[in-house]
Amino acid sequence: MLNEEESLPELTRRLDEALTRTGQTFEIIFIDDGSTDRSFERVRALKSTYPAIRAIRFNKNFGKSAALSEGFRLARGEVVITMDADLQDDPAEIDALMRKLDEGYDLVSGWKKKRHDPLNKTLPSKFFNFITRLMTGIKIHDFNCGLKAYRRQVIKAIPVYGELHRYLPVLAHWMGFRVGEIPVQHHARKFGYSKFGVKRFFNGFFDLLTVLFITRFQQRPLHLFGFMGLGSSMLGVGILSYLTILWFQGHGIGNRPLFSLGVLLIIVGVQFFSIGLLGEMLNSTRDQSVEYIIKETLD
Repeated sequence: MLNEEESLPELTRRLDEALTRTGQTFEIIFIDDGSTDRSFERVRALKSTYPAIRAIRFNKNFGKSAALSEGFRLARGEVVITMDADLQDDPAEIDALMRKLDEGYDLVSGWKKKRHDPLNKTLPSKFFNFITRLMTGIKIHDFNCGLKAYRRQVIKAIPVYGELHRYLPVLAHWMGFRVGEIPVQHHARKFGYSKFGVKRFFNGFFDLLTVLFITRFQQRPLHLFGFMGLGSSMLGVGILSYLTILWFQGHGIGNRPLFSLGVLLIIVGVQFFSIGLLGEMLNSTRDQSVEYIIKETLD
C-alpha cells in the first residue's frame, strides 16, 4: 500500500470475509511502502478488530518489488496471495485462485480481462504484455496483474528486485514451476489515484532483458556472448576478405571506412568471447554453492 488510508477499512473487511470462507488459518500482511498519509495508523487501528493483521512500514518508497520481497520473507503460510491495497483487486477472487492452485499449479496469475483504467494505462499494458509473451513464450495475458497466488516453495525460490515483480511468472516458469492464469474481476478505483507513471514501462523493458538473461543464459553465458562474438567476427572477416580481393586487384583499401569497420567488428567479437569466458569462469566458482529446487524426496 502507498497512501491508501481511505481504502483500508473496506479492504480489510472484505479480505477477512473472503479468507474466513476458505476455512483455512490465515494472516493479512500490509506492507506500507513509505506512505505519507495516515495509512499505517489506520492499519494499527484495524488490528484491534482484525487480530490476523501484521504490518511493516518502510522508511521511504522503495517500490513494489521491495514490498513483495519483504512480504514474501514475512509470510508464514503455505499459500501466499498478493494484491494491491487500492480495492481494484477483488478479495472475492481468492477462493478461485486457491482452487486453481489445487489443480496442480504452483503460481496462478490473475487476468484483468475487463479493465477499468484509462487508455493511458491499458494501451501500454497491452503492448507490454504482447512483447513479454513474444520474448518469453509464456502464454499469459496479464503479467502485470498484482493479484496472484503462490505456493510457498515458489516465493522462497524466485528473486524479487528492481522491477522484476512483473516477471515473477516468467522466473517461476523457467525454474520449472507450473504457472496458470484465471480471469479476475477488476474494479474502478474508488479512492486516491494511481501511483504508477509511464517511466515504469521503460524500467520494465530493461528488466525484461535482465529476466531473459538470468533465465536462459545465467548458467551458460558463453552461449550468448559467444554467439554475438561469432557473428561480429564472421562479419568482420567477411568484410576484410572482400577488401583483400580488391587489394589483389590493385585497389587501395587503407583509407576506406569499410576497412576500419571490418577491424572493429573483429575486435568487438573477441571482446564478446572474452566476456563469455569470464562469465563461465565466474560460474565455475558459483556452481559449488548452487541450491537446486527439489520438488519432493523419497527415502
